[in-house]
Amino acid sequence: MTSIASSVGVNPMPMAPPAAPPNSQLKRELRQAQFRKRAAALALIAPLAIFLLLTFLVPIAMLLKRAVENPEIATTLPHTVAALAGWDRKSSPPDAAYAGLATDLLQAREDSSAGSLARRLNSEISGARSIIMKTARALPLLDADGKPLPPAQIKQALIDIDEQWNQLPYWQVIAKNGAPYSPYYLLAALDLKQDAFGHIEKADPDASVYQKIFGRTFWMGLVATLACLVLGYPLAYWLSTMSERRANLFMILVLIPFWTSILVRVAAWIVLLQSEGLVNKALMATGLTQAPLELLFNRIGVYIAMTHILLPFMILPLYSVMKAIPPTYMRAAVSLGSHPFAAFWRVYVPQTYPGIGAGALLVFILSVGYYITPALLGGPNEQMVSYYIAYFTNVTINWGMACALGALLFAATLVLYGVYRRFTKTDVSMA
Repeated sequence: MTSIASSVGVNPMPMAPPAAPPNSQLKRELRQAQFRKRAAALALIAPLAIFLLLTFLVPIAMLLKRAVENPEIATTLPHTVAALAGWDRKSSPPDAAYAGLATDLLQAREDSSAGSLARRLNSEISGARSIIMKTARALPLLDADGKPLPPAQIKQALIDIDEQWNQLPYWQVIAKNGAPYSPYYLLAALDLKQDAFGHIEKADPDASVYQKIFGRTFWMGLVATLACLVLGYPLAYWLSTMSERRANLFMILVLIPFWTSILVRVAAWIVLLQSEGLVNKALMATGLTQAPLELLFNRIGVYIAMTHILLPFMILPLYSVMKAIPPTYMRAAVSLGSHPFAAFWRVYVPQTYPGIGAGALLVFILSVGYYITPALLGGPNEQMVSYYIAYFTNVTINWGMACALGALLFAATLVLYGVYRRFTKTDVSMA
């Protein structure tokens, strides 16, 4: 038929176009394509995500967990804690608690855990260490025939070893710390404590030092932040008015501290600020002072070094924001009759608030965690929270207290960041 139609000049019937795939198939193929793109993106960022998880999130989670862990009493005295579970903490402990204490201390002496138990109890009630170690050495409790004492006689035997076992405070401390997790270290880091019945109250005045330390830390961080802002704002503005080539040249000078170790910079400030250093010699040579100034091992030296180290962290956010502000805004304000200073303060400065907030937040967060600078340039009254975290970690090996202080410092940083985010969102919505 086709040959006949072509021979007579008749066009053949056109072929029908292929049927389009159904709509469901197109959606399925689109989802598959999107899934492949997401999988490829996740595969690219997976190494970085794993690295952050292992080096940042996991240590923070371990720090928060360690800050509320209280395992020494619960794991070393399980029978004692179980016997004290229903005790009212007012009357004399039951005989089963004395029997459990003898059993637990004997096991603690055998597995060498009596020392950690004694340190933990001694941190809350003075004298507990000597009592625990003396009682553990006197165990097991045997009668005249060398047989273990019956539970009814163990109470009097423990009291004979040390009269303190007949007093309630030691038993109350054991009872209230029977859980493996407690807020003991967090409360201690806030100069608080729990009484014998678990109620929160203020710590003794002799042990109330951490609120003052936190206040000192935040105050020193605030002063360093303000100093960086006062010095960094005009410098960032000056850099933003330069040509790109000159600005890049001066920015290299700003970034030089990033390429030098903090320890080296602190050591350099020790050389400069000491009594026979260059700063005092220059002041005396110009006649500004008649005697060397005390610039080391006090707060002045700490502020100078912290400002020098943290200044680039303030300049960079300010410069990035100022560089994006068109100079025509200022010229337009002046042309409309505004004074140059008023135009700068009312037109230019409000546009730099994001840079001020970002730089101040960055500098403050870095400053409250400083350790080397106050330790080398400051005295005892200039040490910040990080110094005591290192002290509990390296000297007393009190991981619970160190993690509690670190957790509170981390929480304060998160609160500060949340406040900053709240204000920035409010400013954006108002704009």
